[in-house]
Amino acid sequence: MSLSHTAAEYMLSDALLPDPSSSRAKLRLELPSDRLLKFVTVGLPLCLVSLAFAREFSAGSQISCFSPTNFTGKQSAYTDTACWDSLIHHGFDAEGRAVTKSLWALKVFPYSLLVVAVLMYLPYLLWRYAAAPALHCDLLFIIDELDKSYNRSVRLVQHMKKVQQASAEPERFWEEYERARRERYFEFPLLERYLSCKQHAHALVSIYILRNLLLLLFLAATCLYLVFLHLNIFFQDEFSCSIKTGLLQAEPHIPSLIPCKLVFFSVFQLISLSVGSVYVLLIPVVIYNALQLCQWDKGLLSVYEMLPAFDLLSRRMLTCPLNDLNIILLFLRANISELTSFSRLNAVSALREATANKEDIDTVIDFMTLLAGLETTKPKH
Repeated sequence: MSLSHTAAEYMLSDALLPDPSSSRAKLRLELPSDRLLKFVTVGLPLCLVSLAFAREFSAGSQISCFSPTNFTGKQSAYTDTACWDSLIHHGFDAEGRAVTKSLWALKVFPYSLLVVAVLMYLPYLLWRYAAAPALHCDLLFIIDELDKSYNRSVRLVQHMKKVQQASAEPERFWEEYERARRERYFEFPLLERYLSCKQHAHALVSIYILRNLLLLLFLAATCLYLVFLHLNIFFQDEFSCSIKTGLLQAEPHIPSLIPCKLVFFSVFQLISLSVGSVYVLLIPVVIYNALQLCQWDKGLLSVYEMLPAFDLLSRRMLTCPLNDLNIILLFLRANISELTSFSRLNAVSALREATANKEDIDTVIDFMTLLAGLETTKPKH
């Protein structure tokens, strides 16, 4: 065997991809932007609520009432407790009539943020249990088939090299090769047909849109809730409390109204402003995630056009992008490190652009035949 044939065999054997590792079982089933949204929308209220509870435990009483001077220490403590339990402001309107205003939203504000965190986690749970299992199976199959298609192309060139060496009529060999290309014998249609079927499926894209709509709804509802608190409650840190109820109603030495001040008021204001401003900034991010579905990721597809079994672009098979195939392409881009064949084909595509005779390199098979030295004996048409 000549030295050139030996070198060609070594080059083709090195071009084969290694067996897939077990790391493919740990595919990323969330886009980076979705993961960031989950951490911020769920983690921010939990972090701020923990700070509010820590301050409550360290500072003690959350209210300070100005009891009369004749009150004892126990009576002052009872006044603070009773006013904190009621949190009702007693005042008068412009006509002098007595009115009351409940400030209970301040007491439940930390717990409402816990409810907000749970609501923000619901879209993630929807995606995890309704879409992630099917998406994981799709990604495993497609990534495996893409790498296998690359290896099949290399093995086909290896077989072509052996047939060409054993052929007594080189011209006949290349005629058979050209006829096989015209009749598309080099294609492996399982992957292409599977991806074409995904163009007509809408389960994953529906769940993804529903996830973003729920997240957008919860963000908007939280912002409206915080605006309501600020307009109605968060500008009133002082209120008038009445403890003349029950057994104390007939006591003459107890004043009708006692002024009180909320100690934690500024902390709750800061927490609400922080959560509200961050959530308002996240609304465009959610909208951007949903708008990603309105265009195809043709960069990934164009690289895999080098495979003879993958011509979704050249045959104009891409229709409306709102389907499961577009979702799969987005997650393939997020798991690009698991696609070993992508870097190889990307390099081949770059070399094809730099080659003088671009028309001689259409697929990775053409490039491998050039690499193995078969193109030097190919007749020029």
